[in-house]
Amino acid sequence: MTMFVLASQSAARRRMLDAAGLTFEVQPASIDETSLIEGLLAEGQGGRNIADCLAEMKARRVSAGLPTAWVVGSDQVLSLGSEIFEKPGSVEMARAHLMRLRGKTHVLHSAASIARGGSVVWRHVAEARMTMRAFSEEFLDDYLAKAGPDIVHSVGAYHVEGRGIQLFSRIEGDLFTVQGFPLLPFLDFLRVQGVVRS
Repeated sequence: MTMFVLASQSAARRRMLDAAGLTFEVQPASIDETSLIEGLLAEGQGGRNIADCLAEMKARRVSAGLPTAWVVGSDQVLSLGSEIFEKPGSVEMARAHLMRLRGKTHVLHSAASIARGGSVVWRHVAEARMTMRAFSEEFLDDYLAKAGPDIVHSVGAYHVEGRGIQLFSRIEGDLFTVQGFPLLPFLDFLRVQGVVRS
């Protein structure tokens, strides 16, 4: 049976693939995302290309050591115009990010690449447009107090499947894209390749 490997440490992506009934192994790629993002920004690259490049780098890195496996790399980038947001890492930074996003529409770029034998054989970037309400600072303080510590590891400091949905007035795009993985196009590719049953 063909081995399918997820080159990501994202718990959300693992949950999505598990829920879809896929059998896979997890082997996170070791790459310096911060330096890569900084270099791409210096080249004038936008959120879509940055997400695509990160996903490709992860897939290629793990695939190099597993030549017969289908290796999927994935990443998500949040952009507000030309500004790129990374995971906040702290509640204070989460608050600053959310204040910056408040009342505006940002874009989530969710990318996936599949590599085999070190070469990329498929890639896809899906986008979701996320419009935040002009919420009060009192609401934001309450949200941050109740949302839980995991939000600092989410690129937008929110989980729409939880309290984070209250931050928004409009969402354009599917839930899988919002959660960081273009699942439906990915499944289509696996079916065409015979990796999963069609």
